Amino acid sequence: AADGGEAEAEAEAEEHQLEALRSVFPHDPELFEDAFPVEQRYRFCGHVLRIAQHHGPRLGLAASVWEAALSLCRYIEEQRLDFRGQRVIELGAGTGIVGILVALLGGDVTITDQPAALDQIRENIQLNFPGGGARPRVEALVWGQEEDTVRGEYDVILGSDIVYHPPSSPPLLGTRRRLCSPRAIPLLCTKMRGGDSGARHFFHQMLPPYFQVQLLQREPEEEIEIYRVTCRGGGDP
Repeated sequence: AADGGEAEAEAEAEEHQLEALRSVFPHDPELFEDAFPVEQRYRFCGHVLRIAQHHGPRLGLAASVWEAALSLCRYIEEQRLDFRGQRVIELGAGTGIVGILVALLGGDVTITDQPAALDQIRENIQLNFPGGGARPRVEALVWGQEEDTVRGEYDVILGSDIVYHPPSSPPLLGTRRRLCSPRAIPLLCTKMRGGDSGARHFFHQMLPPYFQVQLLQREPEEEIEIYRVTCRGGGDP
């Protein structure tokens, strides 16, 4: 927990640096696309993760490490989860920080996102696996269109802050149903964002007809919740 606190403090300091850069340089996205690459370091489970973030209009929200991703990493650390021998897929990975951590912990990981985010994910994999080894795979996955891309059954399905945009919820639900297997253990972490009901509607209304939804942890100060979402009739409730 102490390491997580240090990581947050370091992340906050680097965010202040980023804001200082934004105050100096013009904000025209056509002139400064991806003009503010930032590399931050986070410590979880005895590993120092180097994560590049290419802030700019091309990647948009996918460029950043969001608090929900850090919360899921902390949960993995606090619960001492063991991913050795597990097939793992991360949805909407953005920077890939969660999938990279799980790969460092022995998981056989596939990291997915929209095509525009894949170069950033590959860069972060290179930063954290410079010598090669059991690197995560990187695949494009547009929710609702995964039939010809992601194949196979997974033991663990990961996602952090992937339901902030309500129009994306129905295709995400379809993807979750297609990836669901009796043995899968999905861990989804989300920030509720006050009056925004999108995430609440997804977890409290859209998922329950198809899945058993179990709240594992709540961080009230950050409005972050972690859920286990299992197929009905499969796995432990």
